[in-house]
Amino acid sequence: MDRMLDLKCGEKTLPLSIAPERVLSVLRPPVPQPTGSPRELVEWALDSCASHLSSFNPGDKVVIVTSDVTRPTGSEVYLPLLVARLNRLGIPDRDIEIVFALGIHRKQSAAEHKKIVGELYGRIAVIDHDCDDPGGLVYLGETSNGIPVEVNRRVAEADRLILTGAVAFHYFAGFGGGRKSFLPGVSSRRSCMASHFSVLNPAEGSGRNPKAVTANLEGNPVHEAIMEACAMRPPEFILNTVLAPDKSILAVFAGDWKDAHHEGCRFYADAFSAPIEKQADLVVVSCGGFPKDINVIQANKSMTYASRALKPGGVMIVLAECRDGYGNATFFNWFSYATCGELEAALRKRYEINGQTAWSVKEKAERFRIFLVSQLPPEEVVTMGMTPAETAQAALALALPLLPEDWRAYLIPEGGIVLPVLTPSSPLPSP
Repeated sequence: MDRMLDLKCGEKTLPLSIAPERVLSVLRPPVPQPTGSPRELVEWALDSCASHLSSFNPGDKVVIVTSDVTRPTGSEVYLPLLVARLNRLGIPDRDIEIVFALGIHRKQSAAEHKKIVGELYGRIAVIDHDCDDPGGLVYLGETSNGIPVEVNRRVAEADRLILTGAVAFHYFAGFGGGRKSFLPGVSSRRSCMASHFSVLNPAEGSGRNPKAVTANLEGNPVHEAIMEACAMRPPEFILNTVLAPDKSILAVFAGDWKDAHHEGCRFYADAFSAPIEKQADLVVVSCGGFPKDINVIQANKSMTYASRALKPGGVMIVLAECRDGYGNATFFNWFSYATCGELEAALRKRYEINGQTAWSVKEKAERFRIFLVSQLPPEEVVTMGMTPAETAQAALALALPLLPEDWRAYLIPEGGIVLPVLTPSSPLPSP
């Protein structure tokens, strides 16, 4: 009897029937239970960095950097508790500002500001970072690999700086959180583009640096460049959360901006990696439904992680509704280049972050046979190098003729939060 699995696509669930002997495993992250309530976890983390807080004095102008609305972090819980600590140290609300790390994202609404800061809304000054405002930026210098470091003036000139955010997998910086709140979070557009360009090897046509991958920090050129930039104006400390799949706070790490972040990365890698003994002929992956599959740019994360479980030349079935299309007005234009090599050459001449993501999608479409279940126009799916399908079952029927007689598969219902890791390899090298 076939095994039935319901997979999310947007806000719908699509059934998939597959013979159980064909399934190597259903990959889910081994997420632990939190050791306390969200408030308790934050308070304990703040207790652990009391030595950092003890250096704060009345009269200090404090800037807290936190993520924008596109990146949930639990900020509505931790920001009020952090501000309460500062108040107890004699620092009044008027001497505290919250800067939202927009990177190159759009400005936010008042309702979005309120969602992020919770009960602090109306008490603490809040400012959207603007990467294109020359008067609001300060040049700090240049990294060893030539990245100009231009950051928000409020951040650069603060008496005390605190970075906050969430640790999660990042498909070429290794992990989010920590130093990424500084660059790209509160940096200029020029700095953002230059730091992301580090993903490519220096030589023309040499492609992506093999160490600029998910869950790797050691030797990762993007991570190292951002670390060097952050060291030009290091924060007094950081507070980073790890969120459970339901977006509640699972763990909190606070303290030294390098050590606390690395500790959070270790925890995240352990909690959200799925060990596998071998790669499969077929991987069926759902991004996890809306909003994780809202557009192609977001869906690329699940595709990137799932590709770790797939043999070279294997078949991937991706469920990603993409109700908002591609996620950027110029993203699809990059697929006018016939090959990854041509796209890479164009990217080196005119780098765009969205172009780099398009290149990532195209690179997987060249290495694997990908069937995409989405709302995108079929002809546009074909242009991206993938095959359109209406349902998961229809995609499997199309894929079967391409699979070997003894094919085996992995099923990944929540592709945006699980990283397949071949054993006995370690998901995060030692520092």
